[in-house]
Amino acid sequence: MAAWNIPHQVELREIKSQALSEQELEEMQRLAGSYEALFSKRAQLYKSRGLGQQDLKEADYRDLLLEHYTFLKRPVLVYEDHIFIGNAKKTAAAVQAFLAELN
Repeated sequence: MAAWNIPHQVELREIKSQALSEQELEEMQRLAGSYEALFSKRAQLYKSRGLGQQDLKEADYRDLLLEHYTFLKRPVLVYEDHIFIGNAKKTAAAVQAFLAELN
């Protein structure tokens, strides 16, 4: 994310040592539209638990996201009512454009 040239008004939040709170996750879900949109199906725990063979519901995604930080698709940029999720080229380009407007 350092390459994103993040302005000072955007706070970096490290989730490995300090887990997301339910309130933080609910706000991210509100902005993203679903818990599934925040969920990483590339996580090792997703594969090792065979979650791909299960019919996961929104409540399951929520519980898993609260259980372990690796289930969160990263990076996530939340600023006011904007959210950007993941590292796809299209997302990175959208983040760059958005951050350029903040500077």
